[in-house]
Amino acid sequence: MSQALKGKVAIITGASRGLGKAFALKYAEEGANLLLTTTSLERAQGTVEEVKAKGVKVALVKADISVENDCKKIADEAMKQFGKVDILLNNAAIWYGLNITPWDAWKVEDWERIFKVNVIGTWLVCKYVAPLMVKAKKGKIINIASNVAQVPAAMLFMPYSCGKGALYTFTHAMARALGSSGINVNAIAPGFTASEASLSQQGSDKTFEFATSEQTLRRRGQPVDMTGAAVFLASDESDFITGQVYYIDGGTIML
Repeated sequence: MSQALKGKVAIITGASRGLGKAFALKYAEEGANLLLTTTSLERAQGTVEEVKAKGVKVALVKADISVENDCKKIADEAMKQFGKVDILLNNAAIWYGLNITPWDAWKVEDWERIFKVNVIGTWLVCKYVAPLMVKAKKGKIINIASNVAQVPAAMLFMPYSCGKGALYTFTHAMARALGSSGINVNAIAPGFTASEASLSQQGSDKTFEFATSEQTLRRRGQPVDMTGAAVFLASDESDFITGQVYYIDGGTIML
């Protein structure tokens, strides 16, 4: 079987569960060696073992991407373990534990916490990893946005929705900033997906019912549904694509 990412090194942030775990397993199947980040080493051990079973090299780093020194540690560890970085998949985000909340009931600290991880944290990881790609004159950066910024449910998760909306602009801006260095920057925007975090939310069955009613393909999106696009955007097949946001949401958003 052809392995689209054979010999490449990928950093995947927030890889212990949910979408991050699905991305890690798929990248491993495609031959990539992986540096995975997590805020809980214990929680990530299962993912690490499953990745190792696929015959690739994997390293694990405990890191909070909202902490600048931790982001530097991610880049340093990647160079120590593998000597290069070909792919950065910015998956880590605060979503677990969030529930539908009236727009004016969120607290200031909620906005600050979510933006510090989901937006500033994504930028911080790029700040330390992108220079490694600049030196190599090639690299793929993939941000995980969300279609929630473009659908009526945006009002139900307002700080999260606004943070994911910011990643659209961030993706476009980074593509412009890094294009002359041969680096591609794109984003994937999942719909409401049956990850552990989504399934644990209060009233998730009703949320899924509403979400799927807006889709063209009337079934729940699964984490594995996001992995094909993530492989394509990380592979050489997407070398002339940058600054794009790919909606993987069963046909809810059509551009």
